[in-house]
Amino acid sequence: MVSRTDRSQFAEWWWTVDRFLLFGILALMVGGVVLSFAASPPVAERLHLDTYHFVKRQALFLVPAVAVLFGVSLLSPRQIRRVALVVLIGAVLMMLLTLFAGFEVKGARRWLSLFGMSIQPSEFVKPAFVVISAFLFAENSRRPEVPGNALAVLLLSIVLALLVAQPDFGQAVLISLVWCALFFMAGLPWLWIALLSVVGVLGALAAYSLLPHVALRIDRFLDPSSGDTFQVDTAIESFIRGGWLGRGPGEGTVKRILPDSHTDFTFAVAAEEFGIVLCMLLVVVFAFVVLRGFSHAMRKEDGFERLAAAGLVVLFGLQSIINMAVNVQLMPAKGMTLPFISYGGSSLLALALAMGFLLALTRRRPETMTRRPPVVFEPLARGG
Repeated sequence: MVSRTDRSQFAEWWWTVDRFLLFGILALMVGGVVLSFAASPPVAERLHLDTYHFVKRQALFLVPAVAVLFGVSLLSPRQIRRVALVVLIGAVLMMLLTLFAGFEVKGARRWLSLFGMSIQPSEFVKPAFVVISAFLFAENSRRPEVPGNALAVLLLSIVLALLVAQPDFGQAVLISLVWCALFFMAGLPWLWIALLSVVGVLGALAAYSLLPHVALRIDRFLDPSSGDTFQVDTAIESFIRGGWLGRGPGEGTVKRILPDSHTDFTFAVAAEEFGIVLCMLLVVVFAFVVLRGFSHAMRKEDGFERLAAAGLVVLFGLQSIINMAVNVQLMPAKGMTLPFISYGGSSLLALALAMGFLLALTRRRPETMTRRPPVVFEPLARGG
């Protein structure tokens, strides 16, 4: 137990961080490793790898992810901006490099091979992009002479251009939605709302007309008979077979024929083996993290801290909703992981970075907390 009289850095962090939010995030991180035991072995066997290859790698990446989570949560708002800027510049440069030196998987060039590991730079762009966009919007409101909105539009254009070039339309949609949410929370004028609405519609039409894989996914969602819907149909079958309480750990059979059971469709595997009850519990934990984050953001007086915290929560919540909606066939397939639950080293580390930012931003800042007198004198202080 950490004493309140302890003035060490850890003690100060412990008494200022939201421990409920921290435990919710850690529960999801551990849950991802546990569920990888159910979802990943069939995929590893199909690829002629060790049965627990993906489980071991997920557990291996969990260690640095927890270190990133705790380390980043110690930062001040100014340090968060600096770290986010460095990460953003580095990740954008790596995305650019990916277009030329990256390796291709299923027609997309999104990964770089470094030191024997596959890295997806776009995952690290997302949390850094949110923080820097929030800073630009906040500065535009605080100092009208700073062209924060224009710079935010330029930043969005650069990131979207790189994502579309890969192509990664799902991440492009996610980034655009989070950016629009930030702009809305920053108090965008009605003219901007109308302009963004027109741009959004035109962008969606252009993507449908010019990108065959986007049109194919939308067509298959609207008319399942127009193409191959094997993965989403198999995911729905997992929910049906699992029922409320599931078939039991290791007893799932649908996962053996589900190509992306360890990444995009881990939620469906969890439904078959552990039941809809566990899926509902996961939804509750995700909702808790989102609502808890929003409650902190609403109480922040500083514009940057309020926008950055809310933006990170929107990013986390939207990605969760999109993945789960695809699993239950409520949205076209987008190839997006379920935060902390799906397999992926880049995703795990980037999400740990994002949640570390959130924990740091929602801490009760030591510099704004006056040193209270001893408790015995507290009533006098209040009554005086």
